[in-house]
Amino acid sequence: MHHFELENALNTLLNRDSIQDYCPNGLQIQGRRDVQKIITGVTASQALIDTAIAQHADAILVHHGYFWKGETPNITHMKQARIKALLSHDINLYAYHLPLDVHPELGNNAQLAQLLDINITGYLPVKPHGVLMHGRLTAPMSAHAFAQLIDDQLDKAPIILGDTNQTIDTVAWCTGGGQGYLETAAQAGIDAFITGEASEQTTHIANEYGVSFFAAGHHATERYGIKALGEYCARTFDLDVQFVDINNPI
Repeated sequence: MHHFELENALNTLLNRDSIQDYCPNGLQIQGRRDVQKIITGVTASQALIDTAIAQHADAILVHHGYFWKGETPNITHMKQARIKALLSHDINLYAYHLPLDVHPELGNNAQLAQLLDINITGYLPVKPHGVLMHGRLTAPMSAHAFAQLIDDQLDKAPIILGDTNQTIDTVAWCTGGGQGYLETAAQAGIDAFITGEASEQTTHIANEYGVSFFAAGHHATERYGIKALGEYCARTFDLDVQFVDINNPI
């Protein structure tokens, strides 16, 4: 498949042009023209690049790519080593950040809901639309039972803050670094909030609103969107796609 043809198909699928982001989405590093073998992963780390090189991949497809707003534009040190490796081995790098978070079927939020048996009921009013979902558990359960479910499904024991004794029915969630949305969710009357990370103030917000808060890991909560997107590419475009999970405890 032509590398620009793949980019155009993914841009359309993920509605890229309608979403403002902190980085460019799509083909970030151009490699060889024809793409057949793709390595997917959460982040375009050196370890993932090395795996792609060893597997003779034509492209890497990730959630966290390069060229973030506010970072230095200089291509030096770690950034130079990564980009040099991609260019010298003629490997394409595709990255989709917020467009992948919010996709209603393949997105990180939608995939997390499937894993945790949450019935999606809507979105809370933050931008971009879809980044903060809410729903109900198929069967209400205690906060401790829900923490165990998260651990079982994500292989990651979550940090639990706030009211850990309540029974959970309604849930809001934002994968990755979504702790800044906790107060919005709490003010909407949600029982529990799930994201990847916690900040110092998260403890106080959860305690004072009486919300059960679960930080299940930025990496762990965002494995599943990119994995689903890769499976879509394999199924739809008859490509050879392999998901590689580079361990990250954060």
